[in-house]
Amino acid sequence: MGAVVIAVLEYDLDPVGPAGPLITAAAVPAGFPSPAEGYFDGRVDLNKHLIKDVTSTFLVRVSGYSMAGAGISDGDELVVDRSLTPADGNVVVAVLDGELTVKRLRIEHTGVRLVAENPDYPDIIVPELAELSIWGVATRCLHHV
Repeated sequence: MGAVVIAVLEYDLDPVGPAGPLITAAAVPAGFPSPAEGYFDGRVDLNKHLIKDVTSTFLVRVSGYSMAGAGISDGDELVVDRSLTPADGNVVVAVLDGELTVKRLRIEHTGVRLVAENPDYPDIIVPELAELSIWGVATRCLHHV
């Protein structure tokens, strides 16, 4: 089914964890340098920015390269929401015949395909009698730099 392995991570998403909340000073330009703004912008609650439904959201770590074209790299974590209804074009965590994978969901008149975003990996055409379960829709990719 490809070289994508998923490990469900247990993160404490408490915004005031042992190290305290994240703090931001100002927007940092990625283009030309600019003088420091010199003001404090407050605290950032990652739950508010990354998660719509905390009871239905989990994180997975991706292993493999089949989704590189979608900006999902080996070792990235995906924020996955089980409360969202999977739709055509969504990146999903799927279980096909007992095997986990991350792919783009394509729902067509001829059936369902799980599409890799890397030409080195073939699309998976879901057979009519296969067991396909969508665990959730990926809403964010936490990419390591």
